[in-house]
Amino acid sequence: MNIEGTKDKVVIVTGGGHGIGKAYCLGFGGAGARVVAADIDEPAAVKVAAQVASDTGASALGLHVDVANEDSTKRMAKTTLERFGRIDVLVNNAAIFATIPMNRGGIETIDPAEWDRLMAVNLKGLFFCSRAVLPTMRAQKSGKIINISSGTVFYGSAGRIHYVTSKAGVIGFTRTLAREVGDDNIQVNCLAPGSTLSEENPTEEVLRFRQSAVQQRALKRVQKPDDLVGTMLFLASSLSDFMTGQTVCVDGGQNFLG
Repeated sequence: MNIEGTKDKVVIVTGGGHGIGKAYCLGFGGAGARVVAADIDEPAAVKVAAQVASDTGASALGLHVDVANEDSTKRMAKTTLERFGRIDVLVNNAAIFATIPMNRGGIETIDPAEWDRLMAVNLKGLFFCSRAVLPTMRAQKSGKIINISSGTVFYGSAGRIHYVTSKAGVIGFTRTLAREVGDDNIQVNCLAPGSTLSEENPTEEVLRFRQSAVQQRALKRVQKPDDLVGTMLFLASSLSDFMTGQTVCVDGGQNFLG
């Protein structure tokens, strides 16, 4: 896919070893970017980097990164700079959702320790990863940070209140950071996917769950990871250089933001 201003950019995708993150990595590779697949599952990250290189010919690197650990995120930025010399795009995609199981029940069923762990990954992870790359982006006077929220924020999905709360926080984080870094020509935006069939070996229960969203959409089909890649490439490219602090919902018309 040929997207203006994406070729040769250095892109870090956290949670890049599985699901939607993997699709982002492959999409960036196909657009000519240099890709860092960062994941707590190191073998998966390395495997995705190898696939990016073999399928697209792009330079790629797989790294072990725990986004909830600040030292780990600093190593991610340092290793990326050592390999590629710059950091142009950070995609804050890593989250507890599918690959790392979570309680999907009501508020009374959620263990406080799980609440804290989910916030540490889904929110503090953005904080650590963004701080790790910002010195480089500020020095370059350019950069893009793309945070991942969720369509569940806009219709208040019942159950998993900790997940929905964390993804609402992502939008506030995006808006404030956009104001803080605008003077350095850094754009910060947010992509909010709808319910996406991102599981690699979905059970019948998961398939039914993903199918359940179809009738609420204007476009009546199951959403797949590749449906998000075009918007991601736009947000990472020079085509979106005068856009910041915004949230783009890609869910087949389940939610209309106004």
